[in-house]
Amino acid sequence: MKWILFFGALIGSGICGREKCFGDQVFRINVRNGDEISKISQLVNSDNFKLSFWKSPSTFGHPVDILVPSVSLQPVRAFLKSQLLEYSVTIEDLQIYHEMDSIAQDFSGLVSRVKIGHSFENRSMYILKFSTGRGSQRPAIWLNAGIHSREWISQATAIWTARKIVTDYGKDPAITSILEKMDIFLLPVANPDGYVYTQTQDRLWRKSRSLNPGSSCIGTDLNRNWNVSFAGKGASDDPCSEAYHGTHANSEVEVKSVVDFIQKHRNFKCFIDLHSYSQLLMYPYGYTFNKAPDTKELDEVARRAAKALASLSGTEYRVGPISTTIYPASGSSTDWAYDNGIKYAFAFELRDTRHYGFLLPANQIIPTAEETWLGMKTIMEHVRDHLY
Repeated sequence: MKWILFFGALIGSGICGREKCFGDQVFRINVRNGDEISKISQLVNSDNFKLSFWKSPSTFGHPVDILVPSVSLQPVRAFLKSQLLEYSVTIEDLQIYHEMDSIAQDFSGLVSRVKIGHSFENRSMYILKFSTGRGSQRPAIWLNAGIHSREWISQATAIWTARKIVTDYGKDPAITSILEKMDIFLLPVANPDGYVYTQTQDRLWRKSRSLNPGSSCIGTDLNRNWNVSFAGKGASDDPCSEAYHGTHANSEVEVKSVVDFIQKHRNFKCFIDLHSYSQLLMYPYGYTFNKAPDTKELDEVARRAAKALASLSGTEYRVGPISTTIYPASGSSTDWAYDNGIKYAFAFELRDTRHYGFLLPANQIIPTAEETWLGMKTIMEHVRDHLY
């Protein structure tokens, strides 16, 4: 029992600082003998970690599934590593997946959960589809979040938005009328592997976790991998760079899964990608300083959205094209959407403006989500009224 007490003591030792723990997870542990089963059973039965079996030990060679609370992630990982116990993370953030399941079950007449693909490390990629109509070709809106894994406020805002849509439908005339004419598809975690890595290894990890041939550096910037001016301005051909664009356009399975879904659907009218931080609301282009053909309308819509957002708490957003508002960036999701016929393409950079940066405190999650919703709803209302 000494090893349990030792690792249990780590919970209160500041181990979740820069490499911060976030979200409960499910670990799948391979057990090979009776000694390993005994160690795992003692670990789960200890009060130090608050663990629970999802799949109990049975026979050798069969995996054991354990629910690990966020506060226990690092010490449990350290223990398993010290004991040479093989494991994998089968559910990277139980809170998000539970919430998605809960929404789909509680509002089954309005929402369905759809698997669109998987990540490099074989984690499922799920979206929520909000629809009041039949058929698969209704005009649609795509809401994207978490493409850069360290931007936790984007994933949190997305899942809050999902709950907001279902609770306001039938009560708020705006969202009710939007869903009477259109479907909404929401992807809360566009980079599942990177998201897990920020929870368990490096809180500030940005890229995917794919392998790069000929390099020891891991990952691709998923927002430089889209097939639009690929490998142009603002992207790097160095696999060690945070802006590495990948070996070729759509080389990353996470990007290709979204691209394939949108292209198969063929009737998306709006694409909104949530990022952090800097408090910006942007539209194409990022890969060139030339103005997009619809710049005038996109700018007007973005400014109305920024005004609506600011009406709640006074949070001010700068508005403009990606290239001049933040920096040149080729191969981005927003530019790809626009150049592939999705006219109303926008990217939000959520709170804040550098004080906390990517480490935004939990007490700002709800205020950020609430104000962002007002901005997104303004955009969606415009799309509703200007279908093409």
